[in-house]
Amino acid sequence: MEIDFDKMQGLAPAVIQDAGTGELLMVGFMNKEALDKTLHTGFVTFYSRTRQALWTKGVSSGNRLQVVAAFADCDRDTVLLRVRVLGEGKVCHTGTRSCFTQELPLGGALGNAVFGQENVGQAGVGQEGAER
Repeated sequence: MEIDFDKMQGLAPAVIQDAGTGELLMVGFMNKEALDKTLHTGFVTFYSRTRQALWTKGVSSGNRLQVVAAFADCDRDTVLLRVRVLGEGKVCHTGTRSCFTQELPLGGALGNAVFGQENVGQAGVGQEGAER
């Protein structure tokens, strides 16, 4: 199966998920070369849009991402990589395990309509039961 890199000018989002816990760790971008290297080596390699170069996650920090499984979405334009985190487990450049640590407030009407007032804030990112 091929990823459609043409939709985003040669890039595709790569969603990184902990294979053991299901926790969402980060999102990066890959071009075809980064995806091929990832699938060949078994370690996540991204394409840096700012440096316009490949970079393998964790080479300098030791917090490498070992691929356990790889999936394409239904449109074949996004990659999901289930990984085992090696090293200290600090995936984000800020020193946290996940890049998703900044909660955005939901508007009152939206929060009440989607979750019900009593459930707002009870389901965490990547946890079962987050959709109610």
